Amino acid sequence: MKVLVTGANGYLGQGIVKSILDKGYEVVATDLSMQYVDNRADKVACNLFEADNPFTYFGQPDILLHLAWRDGFAHNSDTHINDLHMHYKFIKTMMESGIEKVSVMGSMHEVGFFEGSIQEDTPCQPMSLYGIGKNALRNIVQLLASQYKVDFQWLRGYYIVGNSHFGNSVFSKITATVQEGKTEFPFTMGQNKCDFIDYDIFCEQVAVTVEQNKINGIINMGSGKPEKLADRVERFIKENNYNIKLKYGAFPDRPYDSKAIWGDGTKLQAILAASHYEF
Repeated sequence: MKVLVTGANGYLGQGIVKSILDKGYEVVATDLSMQYVDNRADKVACNLFEADNPFTYFGQPDILLHLAWRDGFAHNSDTHINDLHMHYKFIKTMMESGIEKVSVMGSMHEVGFFEGSIQEDTPCQPMSLYGIGKNALRNIVQLLASQYKVDFQWLRGYYIVGNSHFGNSVFSKITATVQEGKTEFPFTMGQNKCDFIDYDIFCEQVAVTVEQNKINGIINMGSGKPEKLADRVERFIKENNYNIKLKYGAFPDRPYDSKAIWGDGTKLQAILAASHYEF
């Protein structure tokens, strides 16, 4: 099985490509640059939106895992709207050309302000351009998948915890701050409860989900339970033996951040159980 992974050089792409390769599958990895991608992958450095026939250009893959997305942590960047047509055209061309399955990375931000467990059919009312763009792409790809009879997965990601300085999450920013030699990190009050999942586990779960074909549609990719942000960040600092303290109240909470939000893990747990995956 050949898997085309777009956005392979990004924070998530690096770990996901490795997890797929570890399972013995062939990976065609593409991004604008490829310096952090596992050398076992077939690397193609390019602008994937510029290929006339990307299905042929990338060697007729069986599965498209579409991670590519600009400015994921700049939630009101214009790119989330301006790039939407390019994502649509690329995925449509892949489906027209014969791709068997399309898996796309989504985000809990497409749901908007919501409190409680996010189900597959939870209404989406996004409150940022990032959420609006992701939600629009999900609707588009679901429609295309039905039209072209292509298997479709929407991998709705939650809060990923990792100590790489490459990312833009609060955890990556803390790591970068520690590497700069600073001992204090400006923070919110951290009272919101979120769905946290460790980076390595998340990458493994994406690989397991993409390789199977019995459970598709919207799949929540998280822990399935809420935890207070302050508690998880304090635990992260302790886990990594960082000499840094949080400066609580330095920043206000974002108005579109929910007080308590997590993904229903029923479908993911069924996938993991069928794959005999433990974590």
